[in-house]
Amino acid sequence: MPEPPRSFAYHPALDGVRALAVGAVLMFHGGVAAVGGGFLGVDAFFVLSGFLITSLLLAEHRDSGRIDLPAFWARRARRLLPALLLVLGTVVIVGRWTLAPEELPALRTDALAAVAYVANWRMMYRGGGYFAETAAPSPLQHTWSLGIEEQFYLFWPLFLTLVLVLARRRGHGVLLGVCGAGAAAAAFAAARLFDPAEVDRVYYGTDTRATALLGGAALAVVLSGRTPRADASPAARRLLGGFAAAGAAITAWLWADADGTDAWLYPGGLVVAALAVVAVLAHAVVSPRSPTARLLAFGPLVRLGRISYGVYLWHWPLFQWLNAGRTGLSGSCLLLVRVTAALAAAAASHLLVERPLRHARGLRRPMLTPAAACGATAVTVVVALLATAPPARAPAPVIDLDRALAVPTAEPGHRLAHALPASPPPVRRPGRRPGEQPRISIFGDSVAWTLGTYLPPQTRLDVESRGVQGCGIARLPDIRYLGVAHTNYPGCENWDRRWRSGVRRDDPDVAVILLDRWELMDRRLDGRYQHVGQPAYDAYLRKELDLAIGIVTARGALPVLLTAPYTRRAERPDGGLWPEDQPQRVDAWNALLRDAGKRHGAVVIDLNRRVCPDGEFTWRAGGVRIRSDGLHFTPEGVRAYLAPWLLPQLARLAVGGPQR
Repeated sequence: MPEPPRSFAYHPALDGVRALAVGAVLMFHGGVAAVGGGFLGVDAFFVLSGFLITSLLLAEHRDSGRIDLPAFWARRARRLLPALLLVLGTVVIVGRWTLAPEELPALRTDALAAVAYVANWRMMYRGGGYFAETAAPSPLQHTWSLGIEEQFYLFWPLFLTLVLVLARRRGHGVLLGVCGAGAAAAAFAAARLFDPAEVDRVYYGTDTRATALLGGAALAVVLSGRTPRADASPAARRLLGGFAAAGAAITAWLWADADGTDAWLYPGGLVVAALAVVAVLAHAVVSPRSPTARLLAFGPLVRLGRISYGVYLWHWPLFQWLNAGRTGLSGSCLLLVRVTAALAAAAASHLLVERPLRHARGLRRPMLTPAAACGATAVTVVVALLATAPPARAPAPVIDLDRALAVPTAEPGHRLAHALPASPPPVRRPGRRPGEQPRISIFGDSVAWTLGTYLPPQTRLDVESRGVQGCGIARLPDIRYLGVAHTNYPGCENWDRRWRSGVRRDDPDVAVILLDRWELMDRRLDGRYQHVGQPAYDAYLRKELDLAIGIVTARGALPVLLTAPYTRRAERPDGGLWPEDQPQRVDAWNALLRDAGKRHGAVVIDLNRRVCPDGEFTWRAGGVRIRSDGLHFTPEGVRAYLAPWLLPQLARLAVGGPQR
């Protein structure tokens, strides 16, 4: 955060504001229910930054008659870059070991965007497909706010200097008008661009989040005419105290109850949040002996505020790494470990890196700072490029299908449902479209898509992936997904048409069905949210599952049902599992599958047992990482672990049919 110049008096209360803001962010990301709007702590940082940067620039202009922009930017680089580069280097190196290879290119782009201070625009447009949209958060996602602040640090001093040069005596009035007009324009842009289905554009946009920065800048302009010894009248102090009390109450309410998807937040809520913080700052600065300033100047708050920048930088990746799966903790114990780690990392960074570099005598000379900053940035970029280069892909194992295609025998490890003893092999069924190779089609959702797509090419089997990304067979539109309201992706209500089209195209001998997500979520049925395992919802799923099996067998294909593996798509902020990841729901769904297998003469293959051999979720099996994000399969996991096990079974079923 900005450092006050010598002519701008130090106010310990401002460090207290920093501490409360970063504390709100930590509690929000830690899943503390009482701080559901803690993400607005970032807006408090924005207000504070706008105020301090503008105060610094105006004080320099008042004292010297000019603003040394290169020196200003050098101070910003010396203050902000060392800690950021340290975090970026750590994240990309750790990411090499904690992320799936498929996620490394995205992390590389995230790191480069953070170095360039355009991470907010990167996070806004990080989607571009179902897997990108539903991927786990980036360990650098929090750098979006640094991007907005640095863009402000770059352009606002230029504009402020230009106004002071051109307007001269009227400079402060013009600046105040610009701040007001700019804040109003940002609020208008937020209201016009807000879309409940696309909140990211408004949430991450520099243009839509400038209100808080310009609100702080406006406060600095208003107070810039005061001399250090000037004091407000008793009436003015009482008025400011009333505004500060109201601002503190509003801030507390917003930090407790606001939600990032609330429609009221963007047309005017962010403006209210910014004005509330402005009121608190104004009273603390104008009346440093007031109760507001004294409370904010409480010693522990001040000490936390001094390292708040580092705490913010370190907390998000540490919260991602120190999850329930790795620590075995949840709730308050997990939060305590995470917060302690963030404080320790920030304190170490402050003492060992940031403070020595800020006060090193050589780096006080602006002429040396650009070279040092550029060199350190270049090293970080090189580390990011090297550490996030995907590892070489191991060659796919050779899968011997000769025996499977020649000698049809039952495979231990899957359940064979009822079939007529004299039923012909699927490849010799009546009306089969001509073709020598057995044909296998894999239907389902995005999990089925990863399985079918990543299977290695075969010369003796024709395998088609017909999984539909983002669509299962449940089509009730009101869904709870990861704790928030959701609905079906476009076209999912017509999944049956897509499946029929795939059957017509492929004319499969074996039709594989794998569904492992959308059927496990809470959906509104009969006026209330229900889920698998409840009788009414089971009846609904049973009907859709019967339809799915009927579609894939319409041309005589043998149906094969794969059990759903256990998942850990995302943890709740407190480390617990979301309902759709609960093993009980997976078991209930698999029970429905087995029952359907009996009713339809389908083969049920226990994929869950293969993917989760110990009866619980795991990231790795057979010496390879098999899950990329806790749900979908990795290419390596499919090629090296699942394909050698699954393809021979499917080939055997295609040429021999189910056996008793």
